[in-house]
Amino acid sequence: MPLRMWMLDIAREQTPTLDHLYQYASFSLDAGYDTLGLYLEHRFAYPSAPWAHGKGRITPEMISSLRSEFPSLQIVPFINLLGHMEGFLNSEQGTGFRETPFRGMQGCPNNPEFVIFCENLLDDTMAAFDSELIHIGGDETWELAKCPLCNSNGNLAVIYADHFTPLIQRVIAKGRRPAIWGDMFLEHPSALVTIPKETLIFDWQYHYGLTESTPKLQKHGHETVGCPTLHVFDAAWMHVEESETNVREVCRDATGGICLTTWESGLFGAYDTVLPAVKWARKVMDDPLTSASLIEEYGKESEWAQLMGIELNKLGGVFDFDGHRNRLKCRLLLYSNPFLAWKYHAEQLASLDGTRALEICEKAIHATHDEGQKGVAMFVRGAVEFVRMAEASHLWYAQNEPERAIKALAPSRQAFETLENLAKRTHTRIGGSLADIERCRIAREHVERVITRIQKYGRGELGYQPSFDTLTHTRFVPHDQSCWWGVNKWGEE
Repeated sequence: MPLRMWMLDIAREQTPTLDHLYQYASFSLDAGYDTLGLYLEHRFAYPSAPWAHGKGRITPEMISSLRSEFPSLQIVPFINLLGHMEGFLNSEQGTGFRETPFRGMQGCPNNPEFVIFCENLLDDTMAAFDSELIHIGGDETWELAKCPLCNSNGNLAVIYADHFTPLIQRVIAKGRRPAIWGDMFLEHPSALVTIPKETLIFDWQYHYGLTESTPKLQKHGHETVGCPTLHVFDAAWMHVEESETNVREVCRDATGGICLTTWESGLFGAYDTVLPAVKWARKVMDDPLTSASLIEEYGKESEWAQLMGIELNKLGGVFDFDGHRNRLKCRLLLYSNPFLAWKYHAEQLASLDGTRALEICEKAIHATHDEGQKGVAMFVRGAVEFVRMAEASHLWYAQNEPERAIKALAPSRQAFETLENLAKRTHTRIGGSLADIERCRIAREHVERVITRIQKYGRGELGYQPSFDTLTHTRFVPHDQSCWWGVNKWGEE
């Protein structure tokens, strides 16, 4: 039977305990999957790089225990050995491996020390996992030839193939089968000529089927695995209709194995809320045309899924399907300034759309007894409420009423404390993000800072009244009326 895999993204801030991994493994078998993929990046305790992993990482001992408890389930590691290495590169000991400074996600393939580092990570992985399949990453290496050392070598396909071919051969030499993502071969097709034919290529297509991409990847004799996704990373919760379309199309077009990917449950995602969809996807792998709908899989919780995964998204704007990491989540929490959510989304969320979003969230909260589902709805409600509080504060501030501006904003301190407690419970329940807890604290501290600024400067005490978006910015400096910190494009460098 062809491969039927679910890939669990642990790298994006997840901190599962062994008990949590047991639950995911048991669920996978019950749902009919023969393979559970663990997407790791820096969240695995590689013996050769003890500096590279933080708290809550997965250890070789946990993998050994998992294999002993679930011998019939193949546990496949997904590591990255070029792109998506930001967790390594932003640790002090990894800064010398960078292709580009700070914002980059890729190591330098022509740095001999980085190559040795990758070899050691690969050896650590093969020692800890007994699966036949070893996935070595390779996706989204957009920084190829950005540094002077690589740029001198010219051809991007050659640079890519020259880096990965020895690593692939290293896997083969151990009697294992190498796997790699397919997107960069679509960008640099001549690299396919070089890599060994034993390499299994994972063709991830999250917006289309496989009819265009898979034939190109199979042109030189490589087998492929079709990879759809559940659109969680780009939604307030999930884009249910788009997820269903993508899973059905990819499963319909797949010529061999299928791997369902699930990405990014940080920023108040909750993996337990998508498990019914993961179970549904396994059924679609066998019957992509006539199997039941995704919503139906939620059973008695289908009303909640309909509200949070369809009705909310119909509001468009910040809830729309655009393929990007969800902007409301990012602007509220990721950038350490929740007022960015107000700046960019007040026009929508302080209007009728915001009222409707709050109504949907309230209905969703009352439509479920599940803690994870309730938490997702409470997060969206809290995000919308903050934007509306900030807009009310802005309007009073613009009318030179600082006391009323403060009164309008003050309840958001409690709102972020509520979200912090939600993040703590998600961490305890399913090994969710520790960073989300800190993000809520940082947001609350910045609200306090802004309230202090309104008190000190809200009546023109500086000789001018700073604009509200200036006053709420993390870089606000009294007396810098021109905001010189925002003038130079290179100021971030």
